[in-house]
Amino acid sequence: MQRVDTPEILDSDACPPAEVEASLRDLGRINRWFGGVATSRALIEQVVRVTGRKNLSLLEVAAGFGEVPHLVARKMATQGVTLDITLLDRAKTHLINGTRSVVGDALAIPFADGAFDLISCNLFVHHLDPESVCRFTKEALRVSRCAVLINDLIRHPLHLALVYAGFPLMRSHVSRVDGVASVRRAYVSEEIREILAPALASDQRIEISRHYLFRMGVTVWKA
Repeated sequence: MQRVDTPEILDSDACPPAEVEASLRDLGRINRWFGGVATSRALIEQVVRVTGRKNLSLLEVAAGFGEVPHLVARKMATQGVTLDITLLDRAKTHLINGTRSVVGDALAIPFADGAFDLISCNLFVHHLDPESVCRFTKEALRVSRCAVLINDLIRHPLHLALVYAGFPLMRSHVSRVDGVASVRRAYVSEEIREILAPALASDQRIEISRHYLFRMGVTVWKA
């Protein structure tokens, strides 16, 4: 299945606010039910195991409502792990009131070097072309102290079929159109490894894991 880079409606500034909210609500349900939250949790638990850290600051990039990191934080708290979360998104309308958040560009993150232990993103990287994926990773590594965590889809014909089958669960027309586009433009692990190689210094390394329902977890470790 070849990658087809089709723009998504939610990325457009012309998407009506009501459709933005409905689509982000759909994404929240998809992440809760179909592996998004579980994948991010697994990646953070891996960092805890490797580093022994129990208190971690985390910047969630392209965060939207920020539901995934906050749900993970609640689950991790039962294990004695504290996540201090900040949300970043390019559009103020994607962020929800009452959260610690900032409007900014993921390719030019508005924070100093080493400002956070972890930089995390969910369902973001497939929106980028290969050059921008590499650029984002370099920028995220700059701002992180420990690792960059990427949670995204895996492109596969069966995954595309599952999206069509899941249309009744999506309340927004935007979610249906963008869901199909997301799978078509998603990467596979071999592509991600090849794309990220130029972004890594000699003392940095990448780990890629596969998770429930065609989810990919990528951990890029700093020195």
